[in-house]
Amino acid sequence: MQFTDFKKLDLSQLPSPCFVVDEVAVERNLKILNDVAYRSGAKVLAALKAFSMWHFGELTGKYLSGTCASGLHEAKLGKEFYPGEVHVFSAAYRKADLQQLFQIADHILFNSSGQWKKFQPEIQQALQARPELDFGLRLNPEHSEGDVPIYDPCAPGSRLGIPLSELDQSALDGISGFHFHTLCEQGFEPLERTLDAVEEKFGHLFHNIKWVNFGGGHHITAPGYNIDGLVERIKAFRNKYNVEVYLEPGEAVAIGTGVLVSEVLDITFNALPQAILDTSATCHMPDTLEMPYRADITGAGEANEKAHTYRLGGMTCLAGDVMGDYSFDKPLEIGQRLTFEDMSHYTMVKTSTFNGTPLPALAVWNSDTGKLDVIREFSYQDFRNRLS
Repeated sequence: MQFTDFKKLDLSQLPSPCFVVDEVAVERNLKILNDVAYRSGAKVLAALKAFSMWHFGELTGKYLSGTCASGLHEAKLGKEFYPGEVHVFSAAYRKADLQQLFQIADHILFNSSGQWKKFQPEIQQALQARPELDFGLRLNPEHSEGDVPIYDPCAPGSRLGIPLSELDQSALDGISGFHFHTLCEQGFEPLERTLDAVEEKFGHLFHNIKWVNFGGGHHITAPGYNIDGLVERIKAFRNKYNVEVYLEPGEAVAIGTGVLVSEVLDITFNALPQAILDTSATCHMPDTLEMPYRADITGAGEANEKAHTYRLGGMTCLAGDVMGDYSFDKPLEIGQRLTFEDMSHYTMVKTSTFNGTPLPALAVWNSDTGKLDVIREFSYQDFRNRLS
């Protein structure tokens, strides 16, 4: 899903491997999300778990109301580099982390009634210092919309969110709002069905709170998304319950904005031609293995679709460090650059240095002006300093 023509990018000007993000495409997505907020009255937050390239913090703050975090470190990043509110949710909190979050977060969401009750002494003390702090609970509507079990937060037995049967409704004093999350890169229609389920189970509680957070997974900036439907449903929900509505998209901030540039290091043969790249599926695009999904490569096709088919693999010792089988019009050459498309969201944030594999450099490109800046390269010290 590329909205930018990265074929205009001069790959020879880049180190390899390298993530390249088009700042024009990022701003395009942010403008769409800002329009949703303006028309619906909702507040839109950037989910840092999907895209936390803080180079774009000021730009993000220009269009969105803040950030949402999945723990202390993301919350600190949001506070340091992104203007606006800081929201945080974690499946469970450590006391030491909460003590820091009390100082920087605006909304803190709990995953169980048990933790909400356990930390009451600390919460009450924090409210004395910051009475504006808001606390909420994550609900589990037990309504699945996901096709991939590993990404379904409402699957049977999920640890995420509180089912109605486990919600202690006698312990809601001090709760300002509720959160739910069921989607993963999905359109408006799954959200509409989710809202029906949420209202059926929990709607009786919504007249006594200030806000409801619709979570993330909204593919709002993707072509064909029913933005008008989303706007109208948010307006209706706000009017019905007299609450503030939050959305916290992650991939919608970054879809179609970036690529991962890689270089062919060697070409071998075992049952079929093999191309070894200077990038790695397990280190640099692990979502292609865990989901799994097949990343598109500019100019490449399915196996045997074009004249020359190769199995593309990474540098590591993991036998399964394979991107897949791809075909090309011409034979690949050692030193040739390949471009993996749509690599900004949920890819950059999951990179690792397994085997001491270097992390890809980071570059920002302006597809309108052609300006290209390599803003970060990683070294041995980055690998060394992860452990001791």
